[in-house]
Amino acid sequence: MKAIEHIGIAVSDLEQSIALYTALLNTPCYKTEEVDSEQVTTAFFQKGDQKIELLASTNPEGTIAKFIEKKGQGIHHIAFAVTDIKAEVQRLKAEGFVFVSEEPKRGADNKWVVFMHPKSAGGVLVELCQEIMP
Repeated sequence: MKAIEHIGIAVSDLEQSIALYTALLNTPCYKTEEVDSEQVTTAFFQKGDQKIELLASTNPEGTIAKFIEKKGQGIHHIAFAVTDIKAEVQRLKAEGFVFVSEEPKRGADNKWVVFMHPKSAGGVLVELCQEIMP
């Protein structure tokens, strides 16, 4: 793993949360994007080398909506940048980690993504991200 790529935060109201994080971080949201496969709309902020991703559900039955219903708004996942996502999945599987899905899929912010099951990572949902090359 290269570095923390971003921290994902589940929110109920994306516009309200964008205004809050714009004021908190003193920087504008640089991108919003709908990710149909995950049933979310995302908003990204960058402060130095660090990024925050806000996630709002586009479906009341979606994963983020269910997360908020169960746990409330807050930190949803931590994402790590990797150079070779498939090799990293294989390495981590060999270490005993379990993935929600082992096949990377297109995520937000021009990334291939895969999620590690929280039960195998101390209760934390971990996302691996690899930049999609043109």
